[in-house]
Amino acid sequence: MLTRILRDESAATAIEYGLIAALISLACIMAFQMLGLDLVDTFNTINDALTGAG
Repeated sequence: MLTRILRDESAATAIEYGLIAALISLACIMAFQMLGLDLVDTFNTINDALTGAG
């Protein structure tokens, strides 16, 4: 029974998929944060331009 448990690789596959999902999530979070900061700067520039025009 112990050898059968040690040979079972389905848990290793699940762990690998979990790690891949975690890395993709981390990359998305980092990209969204960087994009979010750029959007804030863009909206602030537009707001300043509209405030100055009014």
